[in-house]
Amino acid sequence: MITIKSQHALELMAHAGRVLAEMFVQIGEIIKPDLATIEIDSWIDSYLRRHNLLSSMRGYMGYKHVSCISLNDEVVHGVPSKQVTLKAGDLVKIDVCASYKGYCADMARAFIVSHAKPEIARFISCAQAALDAGIAQVKAGERLGSVSAAIQKEVEKNGFGVVREFAGHGIGKSMHEDPEILNYGTSGVGPIMRSGMAFAIEPMITMGDYKVYVTPDKWTVKTIDSSLAMHVEDTVIVTDQGPKIITRI
Repeated sequence: MITIKSQHALELMAHAGRVLAEMFVQIGEIIKPDLATIEIDSWIDSYLRRHNLLSSMRGYMGYKHVSCISLNDEVVHGVPSKQVTLKAGDLVKIDVCASYKGYCADMARAFIVSHAKPEIARFISCAQAALDAGIAQVKAGERLGSVSAAIQKEVEKNGFGVVREFAGHGIGKSMHEDPEILNYGTSGVGPIMRSGMAFAIEPMITMGDYKVYVTPDKWTVKTIDSSLAMHVEDTVIVTDQGPKIITRI
């Protein structure tokens, strides 16, 4: 069942989203070569605590960290580690979900360590454009399939692949709620969006084959052909006027 949030709940979610958006600006300033991914996770943990947000990730199915940090051909769910350090040219995707007074916001952004090659910059831009295209379809009375279709169209017209095995989701009191929001599909089908619904929309795309697999750590998702992968995410509230993005400043 897709829940309709009260105004109070939406305000709490918006506060969580604003804190995450401000945090990600600062994350961009600390990304540098030789930084261990566990150091990034520890920094995020400290930031969340200082701003009275509770991690929705730590403890989820036994997960031990407050973020997922995925490098290069890792699509999502990369596990922070002191053994993994950033190198110049790395494509780093960071995903954080946290709650404020019981209500969640979920956000992911990508960073390049040092300088991005033009083809990687185009890849990153495509993922962001796909996210924007999907969000543009969010409006009360529209069908959810239009979000999925818009994402797929933007990605595939640029020659990239859309991951099938993982998807966006509803969000509220829990990190993952109904409905599942695929990154591919048919416009004009699916559940009708209603004002007060909240979605975490998150394109996951690849430079090569869209097929992926889960590594032996049972978390990290990688491309099957070792091609680069991208992941971006925003939390969006449905209104009668259109989308309200709560994870952007």
